[in-house]
Amino acid sequence: MNPQDYSARTEYRPPGRWYQWGNRLGVLLTSIGLGPRDAVTLAINGRRTGKLRRIPILKTEVDGTDYLVSLSGESQWVRNLRAAEGRARITRRRRRNATIVELPEADRPAIINAYLQAARDRSSVSSYAKQTKFYFGIEPDHSLGDIAAITPHYPVFRIDYDD
Repeated sequence: MNPQDYSARTEYRPPGRWYQWGNRLGVLLTSIGLGPRDAVTLAINGRRTGKLRRIPILKTEVDGTDYLVSLSGESQWVRNLRAAEGRARITRRRRRNATIVELPEADRPAIINAYLQAARDRSSVSSYAKQTKFYFGIEPDHSLGDIAAITPHYPVFRIDYDD
């Protein structure tokens, strides 16, 4: 089975139904610390309803700082996070309040590259090739220039923990 295809260069690439259903299970597993070690649950108040929204997401660590990459572009969680002025909660075994700051496009390539390096480290060669193609629309042997060309379509955020 191929991963969700987010490679289209559009403002928002909605997840498939199977992915939405899987998020429910993912929230439970990442919240209690199961799944990949860099998987967390991001909790944000919805911009329209104010209800708490949770999504499982992979964080990427670069030089001791955690980051989030939005594979689906201007996703619902990105819109909610912006409306909440970056106030959110990150959970993996314990809850941590955080301020999540969006990076300018010029700062995104290095973080996206680190995200891809982590994907390569936890995947097989064929799985990694699918991830680069389906998530980012680039080749596995990409350059930072290739990544820089796509950064307008992939918001990236730095996590500043409150504690």
